[in-house]
Amino acid sequence: MKIAISDSQLTEMMHRAGVRPSVQRVAILSYVANSGRHPTADEIYSDLAAHYPTLSRTTVYNTLHTLADAGLLRELEIESGNMHYDLAPQPLHSHFICRKCGRIFDMTMPEGLSSAATPGFTIDSVDLYFKGCCPDCLNSDH
Repeated sequence: MKIAISDSQLTEMMHRAGVRPSVQRVAILSYVANSGRHPTADEIYSDLAAHYPTLSRTTVYNTLHTLADAGLLRELEIESGNMHYDLAPQPLHSHFICRKCGRIFDMTMPEGLSSAATPGFTIDSVDLYFKGCCPDCLNSDH
């Protein structure tokens, strides 16, 4: 179970990364960090717009790109053209995508992947996706 990251911790992370915090930026980073959902920009906008009436889709997209460029978020291209977001400063992990419900789950990273690099190459990012059926969807079929 993930421990919630406070707004003050997120603000400090932004400062260290050279990103100027704003109420909307902190809200977007908090949503990604604490929702456990690997949301898309549209999901973030839909869920936050009621709480932040001045929030625009453009602000959400620009903020996500700023936070990803600063190394605070990871962009996960699960489906072509449909970017999902995950908090970057966390232990290396892979993802499982349920083919039925579409939810994305964090999974442990298999051992030994970094040793698979060809000599002369340096790996700075690994994106590993498993696809199948999650326990909830499997249980609903019975």
